[in-house]
This record gives sequence, C-alpha cells and structure tokens, in this order.
Amino acid sequence: MDCQQAQHLLHAYLDRELDLVHSVEMERHLQNCGTCKSAYDQQQALGRAIGVSSLYHSAPADLRKRIQSELRRVNPRKPSLNRRLRSIMSLATAAVLLVAATWAIDRNWRGDATEAVLDQVVASHVRSLLVDHVADVASSDRHQVKPWFNGKLDYAPEVDDFAPQGFPLIGARLDYVQHRPVAAMVYGRRKHLINLFCWPTTDDHSAAVSQFQRQGYHLAHWVKPGLEFWAVSDLNPAELQQFAKLAQAVGTEPSEK
Repeated sequence: MDCQQAQHLLHAYLDRELDLVHSVEMERHLQNCGTCKSAYDQQQALGRAIGVSSLYHSAPADLRKRIQSELRRVNPRKPSLNRRLRSIMSLATAAVLLVAATWAIDRNWRGDATEAVLDQVVASHVRSLLVDHVADVASSDRHQVKPWFNGKLDYAPEVDDFAPQGFPLIGARLDYVQHRPVAAMVYGRRKHLINLFCWPTTDDHSAAVSQFQRQGYHLAHWVKPGLEFWAVSDLNPAELQQFAKLAQAVGTEPSEK
C-alpha cells in the first residue's frame, strides 16, 4: 500500500469500515510511514475535539419569541400580492433545489456504493490468493462446475469455458460479497488468475463493460438482465477486457451442449 492509497482509505479506517485485508495493510503502512501516521493522529485529535461539548453554544430559550415579536412589530400588515408572488417563486426555487440536491445525493450514493463493491471484490480476490483457496470445485468442465452450485445459491450463475480463446476454466467456489453468498468462477490466463463474481440484480437491462483499477488490480463490470458481474485480476486491462467480452456474450449465442 502506498501513501496515496492510504490517504484514500484513511477515513474508512478511522470509522472501522475496512475489511480485514485492507485493515491489516493500513496498520502496516501506518507503522512504517511517519507522514500518514501524522495525518491519522491529526484526524483522531480532530474527532475528539469535535466531540467536546464546550464547543456548542445553546441559544437563549426566549430567542424565538423575541424574533417573532420583532417581525410582527416591523411588518404587521398582510403581505402584498407582489410579496405573495415572491413567496411562491421562492418555494418553487426551493423545490427545484431540493430535486437537484436529491439527484446529487443519489448520484454520490451510487458512487459510494460502487466504491464499496470495488473494495469488497478486490478483498475477496486477494483473500482467495492469500489463503490458497481459489476453488471449492476444481474442474474445467462447465457441466460439472455449474451443477455444483445447485442448493448452495438461490440463483443460477452463468458458467462457460473459454479455453479455445486462451482463458481456460479452472473451477469455482462460494464467496461472500454485498452481504450475501455469491458465485466466483475462476479462470486462467498464462500465470494469471481471474476471479469472475456473479450475483442477482434488480436491473432488467444490460450495461456495457466498464473498467476500474484498485490496489494494483484491474476490474471489469457489466450487467445482464437479472445478473451483475465483476471480473478482477492482475492481468493487463486489454486482456481483461477481452475476457469480459467473452463472458458477457455467454447465453447470447448458441454454444455446444
């Protein structure tokens, strides 16, 4: 983990939102990097300072009554037509701003959700390599791998072998992403491994392949009606894109039975 990655994950680490792999990496980095450790200490001190009650000032209890009384004294008459129109326009403007703010919040939330999934997928990929648990069922036969999931998941993942294109199926396992068990199919490319995660989605339309990078790994994401896919590997982006296109086409073209 470098300093840029540590700064990006610092607040999540302070809030204890990181998974085990990233927490361990952050702890090791803070032990060896004085700059990031200083930033961590400053954020901790800021959090403690904000929590001090002496920073808060309570307004006098009768302040509201005094303000209302003063307003009635200054402007006792009923609002004119122009003022009423200005009020209506103000309310309309406020409504527009509220809609815009809601859209911005929803967009930011979706962005945060994508960031969270990126972290989880990469963590699952790294964990499978660290504990040497790449596959629960080791087989290149998709007719053996796909039935293995029966009774283990409440959906049927798509499984295919792309050995003729240079991405042989190695096997599959159960993993845990997005707070639920998910299917993880494992493919090879020379000495590289690709984890392909798949889980249900409420989206009933397809989404093209998007690519991301996180912690030195490359990721590809796409959606098919009812299913969401994430592929992650240390493979270069061009070859991962090639793999993603092959996996995305499963079920859209006739294949051998």
